[in-house]
Amino acid sequence: MANANSPRVRFCPSPTGNPHVGLVRTALFNWAFARHHGGTFVFRIEDTDAARDSEESYEQLLDSLRWLGFTWDEGPEIGGPHAPYRQSQRMDIYADVARKLQDAGYAYRCFCTTEELDARRDAARAAGRPSGYDGHCRDLSPEQKTAYEAEGRTSIVRFRMPDETITFTDLVRGELSFSPENVPDFGIVRANGAPLYTLVNPVDDALMEITHVLRGEDLLSSTPRQIALYKALTELGVAKATPAFGHLPYVMGEGNKKLSKRDPEASLNLYRERGFLPEGLLNYLSLLGWSFSKDQDIFSIEEMVAKFDIPDVNANPARFDLKKAEAINADHIRLLDPKAFADACTPWLRAPHANWEPEDFDAAAWERIAPYAQTRVTVLSDITANVDFLFRKEPVEDQASWDKAMKGEPAALLTTARANLDAADWSDPESLKQAVLTAGEAHGLKLGKAQAPVRVAVTGRTVGLPLFESLEILGKERSLSRIDAALGRLAA
Repeated sequence: MANANSPRVRFCPSPTGNPHVGLVRTALFNWAFARHHGGTFVFRIEDTDAARDSEESYEQLLDSLRWLGFTWDEGPEIGGPHAPYRQSQRMDIYADVARKLQDAGYAYRCFCTTEELDARRDAARAAGRPSGYDGHCRDLSPEQKTAYEAEGRTSIVRFRMPDETITFTDLVRGELSFSPENVPDFGIVRANGAPLYTLVNPVDDALMEITHVLRGEDLLSSTPRQIALYKALTELGVAKATPAFGHLPYVMGEGNKKLSKRDPEASLNLYRERGFLPEGLLNYLSLLGWSFSKDQDIFSIEEMVAKFDIPDVNANPARFDLKKAEAINADHIRLLDPKAFADACTPWLRAPHANWEPEDFDAAAWERIAPYAQTRVTVLSDITANVDFLFRKEPVEDQASWDKAMKGEPAALLTTARANLDAADWSDPESLKQAVLTAGEAHGLKLGKAQAPVRVAVTGRTVGLPLFESLEILGKERSLSRIDAALGRLAA
């Protein structure tokens, strides 16, 4: 249980489409930080953008966090002392804070039109000045406001930035400073009264007493604005203090570009559908900006929590490497208890993944073949192609595999191998191996070349699980029948 001095962190995604792996990395670092320090992990939904947010995406977010194994201490479905945890249900709170900011002079109404703003920005750029908002409406008199209203102008609410350099110590990047000319007054409420992210995010953090804001580097430029707003909220009694900020490094894709939602490898759903283990994916994502040790890349989530701390995060961009992610996932598959592995594969042994009839699935055969499969698959979805020869009436027809294996004089080799296998001991994979080895020697072939036609005849593929153990589990009658069928095909 968290104590009064333990950190409170938050994860506050918007429910818009599939979760991004960069978003998952942010959730992971926040969650691990909270768990390492015995703190509180707050899960909050930022759903104020009605045009982009959806209930389907909201449900998908919750399902994704549960799949990953994240538990939250406050948030949707479990509540907490600062409920509600969906921004769409907190609009009255934001409106009240916006009024307090205006009444105290920290914010003001801005009547500038888009055309006027664009014209003044263009003029500033032409003169070599910063092109942010120029404070035109900062000190309007009551008469000027009345005149603008009489014209029928609408107004947004802007926060009044202090005319001073803002300096803070980033937990990842060290001390950072932002001069006032680079941080102009900014909007906090739209003309229609809807609050903007620039207001609701800090207000929620303040009211939920968040102590550490750990978020992506792309939000760094907004931090001085939030720090100034926090100071105002503290003076108004809305906030107790300003949280510490830590900005996590970019996750990069191909060509030194930030991994975007449009990149296929960015979607969390892709990894679930391919059969990544949550432990394997989280292990890899934790390495995007942090390291367990110089000589260890594979570790459990419990081991990560025991060592993880934000000051150890590297500020440099981290490149997403799908091959490494797959390799780490494969290692985690190997670490599973055999029964846990067999159970985890279950979704890929059923429709729509399975390419055999449901009634042809043999649970006993699966139980026997699973330990051999566990050492060879990279993701759980690999299992379907590895074991389908056991459950299909006929092996997969793969012309490329057939052409690759059936070179030289495959019929002569298969005829000899069939005769040897017919006389072999089918309770002993070593006896089956010897039968094919002897057949190969009779035709001047080493085992690797000799077993290729047998494998394709029986399984339909050139690569797969250990051949002789597979033959034993498939059984003598079905195996020899498939070799006969291959011989018939060759003769035709």
